[in-house]
Amino acid sequence: MTVAIDIGGTKIAGALVHPDGTMTATTRRPTPRGVDADAVMAAVGEVVADLAASPLWPSAVRCGIGSAGPVDTSRGTVSPVNIGAWRAFPVQERVAAELAAHGAELPTALAGDGVAMTAAEHWLGAARGHANALCMVVSTGVGGGLILNNQLHPGPTGNAGHIGHISVAFDGEGEPCACGGRGCVESIASGTAIARWALAQGWTPAPGPEGSGNGRTPDSARTPAAARNPSGTRDATAAGVAAAANAGDPIALAAFDRAGRALAAAIAATATLVETDIAVIGGGVAAAGDTLFTPIRTHLADYARLSFVEELRVVPATLGTDAGLIGAAAAATMLLAHTPSS
Repeated sequence: MTVAIDIGGTKIAGALVHPDGTMTATTRRPTPRGVDADAVMAAVGEVVADLAASPLWPSAVRCGIGSAGPVDTSRGTVSPVNIGAWRAFPVQERVAAELAAHGAELPTALAGDGVAMTAAEHWLGAARGHANALCMVVSTGVGGGLILNNQLHPGPTGNAGHIGHISVAFDGEGEPCACGGRGCVESIASGTAIARWALAQGWTPAPGPEGSGNGRTPDSARTPAAARNPSGTRDATAAGVAAAANAGDPIALAAFDRAGRALAAAIAATATLVETDIAVIGGGVAAAGDTLFTPIRTHLADYARLSFVEELRVVPATLGTDAGLIGAAAAATMLLAHTPSS
């Protein structure tokens, strides 16, 4: 049994995860805002207390912590962009203390959310059965992780596979990235970047009249929920761009084609470097479905030309919102392989 804790900008969740991936005692708290570091940690403590109340608590043998990043697993610290109170916060040490306070002195493992998602998809999701895989989260940022020879490969600080900061654009296309670099995948293919580029090209978000969900076409039931806009206000997010692309808007289609090309270049480069044979993509932008995946696959044919990468597949993630907790448990199981497997 693994204690799993998933820490993000909107919620802190926990569960006891069985060896087959089923979850029990699931609990959550909203992530506190406008408070200090200890107040955020208090919410984590409440989640641990909920789990400790389960009759299965004595069966736990390890704990996995998945967190929004940046992370530094060599120090057990996190500095999540969306949790301003935590900068180099020693979350691994503090969680271990909470566990011990409830009678569970367990080995713990810390993973960034991209690495956790990778562990989850390899264990129970779209990368299952693949010895070498790249898994990605494409949302407000772009992150990821690597499976190499059936092992999770987080690197010395837990940031290996951070595909969002591979540079894929140069000259005039090399836009500044939030990381300080230029031409990064994230600066082109994140949800924020897709919306920003579309607006700069003259795209006008459509209003969403009551009941129409931002003017969705009949086949747009797959449009992300964020694009459903019954209030009639305009949706200038990537979800709104996706809805417009589904309706045939040329600028919206170009925005996703541009993002798909950047992702394809990075996926092909990664496969060429370490011989991954599948790329799994999750996150909010991936909810656009074929609007995103079709241009990725089209451009991938131009970049993955060598014989050992030409069979490379790109598929959607399958675990959805469960990936955080399942991934925290899977990462702990893989990284703490010497612990019992109960």
